[in-house]
Amino acid sequence: MTIDELRAKAAQRQQTCSQIKKMIVSRLDLEIEPGWITDDQPLFGRGLELDSLDVLELYVAIEAEFGVALYDSDMAVFGSVSRLADEVDPTLRAPA
Repeated sequence: MTIDELRAKAAQRQQTCSQIKKMIVSRLDLEIEPGWITDDQPLFGRGLELDSLDVLELYVAIEAEFGVALYDSDMAVFGSVSRLADEVDPTLRAPA
């Protein structure tokens, strides 16, 4: 992979993460700026302190905004914005 391809992929990841942050703040009516959410910040527990009702809202929002259906077995993707980005745009995943 060339340096230009890496830069393009990094820019695409930043754009996807930014879109997810805006969606989270908007859909959950959070009183913070999307930029305050970091890509690797936990969404549950000591992170944004989201709960199970918030997850249900995010399931609906992700399907509506990204066209990606998530299932109960996919709960791990709600660990952080970065994990959500990997799920909604599989081209962003690091090679295994």
